[in-house]
Amino acid sequence: MYNQEQYIRLKEAICNADTILIGAGAGLSTAAGLTYSGERFHRLFGDFEKKYGITDMYTGGFYPFETKEEFWAWWSRHIWYNRYQDAPKATYRNLLQLVKDKDYFVITTNVDHQFQRAGFDKNRLYYMQGDYGLFQCSEPCSQQTWDNEDVIRQMLEQQQVMKIPTSLLPVCPNCGRPLTTNLRVDDRFVEDEGWHQAAKRYENFLKKHQGTKLLLLELGVGMNTPVIIKIPFLQMTLQEEYISYACLNLGDIWVPDEIAERSICIDDDIDQVLQIITE
Repeated sequence: MYNQEQYIRLKEAICNADTILIGAGAGLSTAAGLTYSGERFHRLFGDFEKKYGITDMYTGGFYPFETKEEFWAWWSRHIWYNRYQDAPKATYRNLLQLVKDKDYFVITTNVDHQFQRAGFDKNRLYYMQGDYGLFQCSEPCSQQTWDNEDVIRQMLEQQQVMKIPTSLLPVCPNCGRPLTTNLRVDDRFVEDEGWHQAAKRYENFLKKHQGTKLLLLELGVGMNTPVIIKIPFLQMTLQEEYISYACLNLGDIWVPDEIAERSICIDDDIDQVLQIITE
């Protein structure tokens, strides 16, 4: 709920910080309008909902489609509208306005590329869990990935009755096996050269700012994968008194008592918060 004092504290913390490490989860994209259920799901996937009983985009990603033609009809639609379209709201752009003149870095579990679409420097982004915009071998036979925008567009345009043409099924250029999405769903996830470069830049950012004043800005991070962002952010704040911690999320806020004085926790709509403090 709206808390003017906390909003003011957050704006001051961002304005006064020279260095900001952003940790972003699914709640940020949801706040930006990339919702996986409700009206948006019905509008984009109403046919799949009717035929298969799928109720949202997240669970639909695990549906055991009988054919690859159906699988890619679903996934091409999912990828196109969540990766290759800008978020409906200005949430990411407002965030950029707040941090663009800072020494910032972003680590995110989101795979929708909305940071880069909003204008964030790609060399300051670490997409830990993959990228909707990449194919990888399903085996995998190598640690390579391939851009998928052109093929995904063709799948979207040519699918009929929830199936793509067989001729559009993606295959690995190296071994001929089926290609799949570059998402960390099991131990076959491919960490390509770009992934490793981003991981190294994140490591270097942390080393560079060790022992210096730092604001950790956590946005929309829940408890699905807390070991990637939430727990490390809390541990850093507990261990180093020069670090301050800010957490924005709707309905999922918690901070240890030991760092409460150095923390700003706002249980509210992230889009609304960022809109207000950028005014």
